[in-house]
Amino acid sequence: MASIDPAATAAPAGVKAVENAAWKRWAILALLAAGALIAFVDRTSISSALAVPSFKAHFHLSNLDRGWINSAFFWSYAALQIPMGWVVDRYGVKVPYTICFVLWCLASALTGLTTTLAALIVMRLIVGAAEAVVVPASYRWIRNNFHEGQSGTAVGLYMLGNKFGPAIGAPVAAWLIVAYDWRAMFVITGAVGLLWLVPWLFGVKNDLPAKSDMVAVRAKASAVPLKNILASPLVWGTLVVNFCYNYFTFYCMTWMPAYLVEHRGLTLEKMGLYSFFSFAGIAIVALVAGWTADKLIARGGDAVVVRKSFVVAGFLVASTVILGAKTENTALALFWNVFSLSGLGLATANNLALCRLTLIPKPAVGVVTGIQQVAVSLAGMVAPILSGWLLDVSGGYTVPMYVIFAFLLLGALTTLFVLRRDWAPKVPEGVVV
Repeated sequence: MASIDPAATAAPAGVKAVENAAWKRWAILALLAAGALIAFVDRTSISSALAVPSFKAHFHLSNLDRGWINSAFFWSYAALQIPMGWVVDRYGVKVPYTICFVLWCLASALTGLTTTLAALIVMRLIVGAAEAVVVPASYRWIRNNFHEGQSGTAVGLYMLGNKFGPAIGAPVAAWLIVAYDWRAMFVITGAVGLLWLVPWLFGVKNDLPAKSDMVAVRAKASAVPLKNILASPLVWGTLVVNFCYNYFTFYCMTWMPAYLVEHRGLTLEKMGLYSFFSFAGIAIVALVAGWTADKLIARGGDAVVVRKSFVVAGFLVASTVILGAKTENTALALFWNVFSLSGLGLATANNLALCRLTLIPKPAVGVVTGIQQVAVSLAGMVAPILSGWLLDVSGGYTVPMYVIFAFLLLGALTTLFVLRRDWAPKVPEGVVV
């Protein structure tokens, strides 16, 4: 009888194990994308409510009041970004994410039971505080599980959740408001999200470090000192870029429903449909652009040059939003509305891969992401309030869109001239990243 070479049987088993591990990584990434989708649905559903006359009358809201309500989420969201980055760098992703997920879903559901403006703002603050964990935890996990040649695709897939959240959130919220009322909309969207916990709790490995490992984990998480991070021109450049990118997206999340209903005369149902097209467009373009950049890098392209090219192109295409603001033709305005936000998808995955993965040392990803999320949160605070004020003083939506145009150009220039490898945070000698 012929002998069996152990290596001949070991290789297929090893390959199968690698394939299973790869499949699980992508499955968990899909779950993180779904978590982000739920977060954005709960975050943006209030924008549809703010376009409903009965909701505005119930809380006696002016345009500036609506801006403050849209902004309230970001007050606590901004305050906890850096602390959440610190937490996930030291205590893993699963446990902090689970606790925060339950908290924001319950607060979202309870929003439907509020009767005063003060209670409404408190619920928004709780949702913002709990959702602060989402981005630092997600990018910490991606950085630990995907290499540079996969990061654009991985971020693009993850961003499907970020962008389909508002894409789905607007029409679903509008449908629930029309079918029931705004109170039921909040209760249903908040409660249904809790179903996500089932695959998360039973399908994702607990990465909370053991007590015996905590000293090493904390040492690694502190390998790049905060002073090195704050001394990096690149980090400050990423704050500007992230602010400019998100100023436009948060304007769309908070004021687009009111713009389409009040200025362009769409019904609540049609508003939800065009909001879906806009955010679905940016999600699909982000995925394709991230995948394309990965392929170009795999063929020998410089990762920084390739990703910067996509980011600059995305900002420039998005700047066509001003053409929609200047036209009197509703159909043309709707086209530019969808085209400009979809075009920003060229920047989406590549900007995030560049600013949070490619140029950032591995031990500092959680903290740097938290710092960058402060800029994101500032955009979320400023965009709705400034747009509401400009709407009041100018009497129309054109001036708020000129401000968007200016920030998009600033984002393109900052990406081009400030996001440089040699300006990245310095890693102390002897530290392995």
